[in-house]
Amino acid sequence: MIKKRALITGITGMDGSHLADLLLEKGYEVFGMERRTSTPNRTNIEHLEGKITFVNGDLSDQMSLLRCLKKTKPDEVYNLAAQSFVYASFITPEQSSDVDGLGVLRMLEAIREYGKPVKFYQASTSEMFGKVQETPQKETTTFYPRSPYGVAKLYGHWITKNYRESYGMFNCCGILFNHESERRGVEFVTRKITDGVARIHLGLQDKIVLGNLDAKRDWGYAPDYVEAMWLMVQQDEPDDYVISTGKTYSIREFLDYSFKHIGITDWSKYVGQDERYMRPSEVDLLRGDSSKALKNLGWKPKTSLEEMVGKMIDNDIKQLGEK
Repeated sequence: MIKKRALITGITGMDGSHLADLLLEKGYEVFGMERRTSTPNRTNIEHLEGKITFVNGDLSDQMSLLRCLKKTKPDEVYNLAAQSFVYASFITPEQSSDVDGLGVLRMLEAIREYGKPVKFYQASTSEMFGKVQETPQKETTTFYPRSPYGVAKLYGHWITKNYRESYGMFNCCGILFNHESERRGVEFVTRKITDGVARIHLGLQDKIVLGNLDAKRDWGYAPDYVEAMWLMVQQDEPDDYVISTGKTYSIREFLDYSFKHIGITDWSKYVGQDERYMRPSEVDLLRGDSSKALKNLGWKPKTSLEEMVGKMIDNDIKQLGEK
């Protein structure tokens, strides 16, 4: 039996590493694209050394993408690489736009130039809904991004659809709502919380300093969500799907679950706020409707927020204990 070949951009990120785990389980030959740096960060994929093949490529360099395609000869390409920290996109809007927006165009052009059938998955985001026009948000909801990240991702989303319709390419977009795991970077609020709670539990830290505590998000577990990515690419016809839990929680509720896991019910003295961590324009409420994914893909989330938070904190306590 001939193995399917998959190229994953952003292989070292949270989603890329979980997707690599899934594809290897399914018998794929997996190639991971990474930018050439002096000190590659492969923390999330240390357990995959020797199981996947790395290739050098950069979404800001189209010829490098074409070389990656010619070298790996993929059946499927999953574009997960991005400047994905929303707050940072306000600080580096041009770089965020180049990678998250035009980078998608470069990959699509590289695939078109490559000239062989390739199924393409684009990681879109609920941040495209931004100042939401209806709740819950579904595939037909009007977009209203509220950050350079959201705007750039919207370009990537629409250019993927445009190439699908213009050139008959198998391109699909997953409009994924917030999802987290033990492999999330500590610069993101969810991991900042779980890491901080673990440190407080171990006596290594006194307080967690955050921004807006009232923002509400639809949080799922990353390993559940990468399964949805794979299912989209296995369909006979390409389409776009919202992937979400349909449940919304505030940062305060995330803190409730986190501190409850270490036996603290009143966390007020352990949490501070600082305006430096506030976005210039906030996204107040996100809640997705993934009924289309359930109907067409048979997909639904398996892991509750409380279970996910517990996994993240237990892992952070273990990691800190080992250090």
